[in-house]
Amino acid sequence: MSHTETITLGSGCFWCTEAIYQRLEGVVKVTSGYSGGHIENPTYEQVCDKTTGHAEVCQIVYDTTKISLDDILAVFWKTHDPTTPNQQGNDVGPQYRSAVFYHNEHQKEVAEKYIAELTAAKAWDKPIITEVTPFTKFYSAESYHQNYYNNNTYQGYCRYVIGPKLEKFEKVFKAKLKKE
Repeated sequence: MSHTETITLGSGCFWCTEAIYQRLEGVVKVTSGYSGGHIENPTYEQVCDKTTGHAEVCQIVYDTTKISLDDILAVFWKTHDPTTPNQQGNDVGPQYRSAVFYHNEHQKEVAEKYIAELTAAKAWDKPIITEVTPFTKFYSAESYHQNYYNNNTYQGYCRYVIGPKLEKFEKVFKAKLKKE
């Protein structure tokens, strides 16, 4: 019997999202790609043109005996700004929107519960605009996008954007990290 589940999340640049989830205990696989649009087999260049409807996403496969959906989503909410339409930091465009592409009703319910609780708690000054949408299709990004941070640690974007984000994440979620 399989103890894995898959969820597809958009939280800005997929390089950042991938680097974060790769470090969580119980995450089996993280694949960067595109979802939520109307073009079949989009390329990175097409998605960057902002006309495909696709978001940069990570498809996350996790072991439900080692990490819960609640933990997966807690990381999601704490590692991006779910109140900025089509933007995360300096990355601007509809491909950087905040999105939960749920694979089953349980995922939908938990994502909506989080939004309601975070809204009630006034976790942000602005309303949460994360889309919660049924998963339809996932297109894996080009091979050079996979495992991007780990393969390009000293590249400028990795050093100045992903690196600091990872440091903050690792402090907040220290108990949830994979053991080296």
